[in-house]
Amino acid sequence: MQPLLVLCTCPTRECADTIARSLVDLHLAACVNLLPGVHSVYRWQGAVESTEEVLLLIKTQAARLEEMKVHILMQHPHELPEIVAVHMDSGLDRYLGWIGEQTRPSSP
Repeated sequence: MQPLLVLCTCPTRECADTIARSLVDLHLAACVNLLPGVHSVYRWQGAVESTEEVLLLIKTQAARLEEMKVHILMQHPHELPEIVAVHMDSGLDRYLGWIGEQTRPSSP
């Protein structure tokens, strides 16, 4: 099991909460932290944009990433949402094991 940390920004707290809860409900994530107050500056369609967003820190495993991406794309209001996965090379073994347990497709 390869644990991942997936970053995804959402335009509102309500959007972030909906996506976070559905990911955990479907066992696509073991835990999702919502970090409000993220100020993003980016270029979109030729213009520099600036907006407040909520950052999701999603803990999952690599085997669930593709299904997670599809789910986020279906739930997210943006045409091109941020979905970036980072491998967790180390951490508390029991916590990393818990991520694997919680994100098994057959979990209750």
